[in-house]
Amino acid sequence: MPTLKQISIFAKLAETQNMGEAARLLGLSQPALSQQLMALETELTSKLFERVPKGMQLSPGGRQLLPAALTVLRAVRDFSDVADRVAERFVGSIRFGVSPTLGPYLMPAVIKRLHERYPGMRLFIREGLPELQQADLAAGQLDMVLSPLPIEGRGLHIEPLFREPLHIVSPPDDPLHTVMQGNQRSFADRTFLTLDHRHHYHRQLVEICRDLGATIMSDYEGTSLDALQQMVGSGVGLAILPELYIRSGAGGLDMVAVTDPPGWQEFRSIGAAWRSSAAFADLYAEIAKVIAAEARSKLDDAHDAASSAPSIS
Repeated sequence: MPTLKQISIFAKLAETQNMGEAARLLGLSQPALSQQLMALETELTSKLFERVPKGMQLSPGGRQLLPAALTVLRAVRDFSDVADRVAERFVGSIRFGVSPTLGPYLMPAVIKRLHERYPGMRLFIREGLPELQQADLAAGQLDMVLSPLPIEGRGLHIEPLFREPLHIVSPPDDPLHTVMQGNQRSFADRTFLTLDHRHHYHRQLVEICRDLGATIMSDYEGTSLDALQQMVGSGVGLAILPELYIRSGAGGLDMVAVTDPPGWQEFRSIGAAWRSSAAFADLYAEIAKVIAAEARSKLDDAHDAASSAPSIS
């Protein structure tokens, strides 16, 4: 297989038609250049140049190969140029995995900020079950994931980003709004809706329901937070929804109402992960910082709004 060095020598000789001049421009001795040319001709089993009184000229076979050689060298230069731009300002695609209980309600604002900072970045976003995406990350099928913690996997860098409050929601006319207001015993024997048992959400809900003395609807697993919200609004049961979802345009409190008991402080921890050996680990860390900053900004705004709102009596 011809080397890039040999192809460069071939192209420069074709340009200068002089062994001494080509060697000088390439920073080689003339004997070294001659040896590389002989090795290339041996590899190709073809003479590339013919000696003429004024120096050297391409053979018919050499003329046929020259366009391909120039194409290879242009591709190498293009690769070098892109590498320089990547080092200065990332240009490329990232395969980004995110939980459907988080991505739709946080990532739009994050993507806007990332596009301003890295105009050439392309995020290929894939929603899926966190535990499956973590396996894809470890296997190299994804570059980065955003997920509720814990995130597990060998060879991964795991970066905790923020804590997101969770809220109990019920239909606006549920008796909880008038009789509760005291302690968590009001939730005893109430039924909560859940998502697929492979979600972090389900595992956390099991623990919360155990503490409340509540039960989980065993014959229904929602496919999304929207589905849970709609089922609660129709009176099927209660649910726990994350703060960012409730404050988003997709969530809101049009069909449900927050019914947190006094002293309620449940939350979920969110983190990002990427392979520790990833070439762009520093870039992924920057993306994680943008995500954390955007989430905290939204959560701070929500906290300020909640503090200024009148209390429910």
